[in-house]
Amino acid sequence: MTTVRGLICAGGAATRLGELTRVANKHLLPVGRWPMIYYPLQLLQLAGIREVLVVTGQGHAGQLIDLLGDGHIDERSGDGPLFDLDLTYKVQTYPGGIAQVVSMAEGFVDDGKLVVCLGDNLFERAPVDALREFGRGQSGAMIFVKDVPGPERFGVVVYGDDGRVTDVVEKAGAVDMRYEAPPTSDAVVGLYAYDTQVFDIIRSLRPSARGELEISDVNRVYAQRGALEVRRIEGWWHDAGTHSALGELGALVERTGANNP
Repeated sequence: MTTVRGLICAGGAATRLGELTRVANKHLLPVGRWPMIYYPLQLLQLAGIREVLVVTGQGHAGQLIDLLGDGHIDERSGDGPLFDLDLTYKVQTYPGGIAQVVSMAEGFVDDGKLVVCLGDNLFERAPVDALREFGRGQSGAMIFVKDVPGPERFGVVVYGDDGRVTDVVEKAGAVDMRYEAPPTSDAVVGLYAYDTQVFDIIRSLRPSARGELEISDVNRVYAQRGALEVRRIEGWWHDAGTHSALGELGALVERTGANNP
């Protein structure tokens, strides 16, 4: 059976959060009762993934390691294990885009598959069954989408007449200039699954207009090959990138829970 490993992208300067991230990693900020990074860790563990690479920025790597250690974390209440993971760490020394972070996992993945979760993305319902199915399935990639207001702020998918995804557009009119406006409102959320072809694809990319290697370009290549599967997220999905989002998301998690089946 193919081994599936996880990657959590937990770098970035998080300048939108201002003073909160001057000396703290954004992914350690509280969302409800947990530090933000606990939620993607929980999602991967629920999907049956035990080996996880955490990529963080150069400034605050020690804080993440101090919190997460080797990935074996017990409840402070003494009620048993909270996480039973095998964590590895790498440091991203410059902001090169999500695809650049994914490329850092090449030696870690070996000949298996990779599930990538952005460290600031939280989900009401964890698509655990889809991720497990991907691990048992054939080669290719799987992404997840959610119908959103304001799709110009996201990467969105484009559908062909047969309903299959034919293109992926990153921030239409700002980053991807092929489109003046988003062609759909189905945003690609911060959860992706790839086979090992992803690393060759990333090596073939050129930086976008904002100087980054775009994960949307990776997904577009899979779509053009007919090897991109798309699943729709159920329940809410948010990224905790602003002050208002942090407070609202914490209250939402307390009300509904996160990573529910």
